[in-house]
Amino acid sequence: FLGDQYLSIAMPGRMFKLAFDDKGLHPRMLSRSLEDAGTLLSVLIPWNTCGAYHTTVLGVPTLEYAPYAFLNYLNPLVAIAMTYMGIGIFWRGKDGEPVKGGKTRPADLV
Repeated sequence: FLGDQYLSIAMPGRMFKLAFDDKGLHPRMLSRSLEDAGTLLSVLIPWNTCGAYHTTVLGVPTLEYAPYAFLNYLNPLVAIAMTYMGIGIFWRGKDGEPVKGGKTRPADLV
C-alpha cells in the first residue's frame, strides 16, 4: 500500500492499465478495483493521511476503531467474489463504451 492511499491508487493504476486493456476490460473495472482496496483500506493504516486524519477528527486511534470497520474489510472480499462469479463485469465495447457482461467477453466484442 506504499504508505498513502494516493500512491496505492496511482501506481497500480498505471501498472495494470495495459493488462486491463489487453483483456478487453473497460477502464471502470480498473477504477473500481483500485477503489475497492486502496481507498477503503487506507483509513486502517495509521501512518498515512487518511488514518492520521480520521484519528485526529474522531480522537480515536486507528487500532481502536479498526475492529469495527466491517465495510473496509469486507468490501475487497465481496469484490473478489463478485468478479469470480461474473457479476458486474464491464467489457470495453467497439466504440469504447462499457458493455455489461459475465465472466467471459461477449462474442460480439471479440
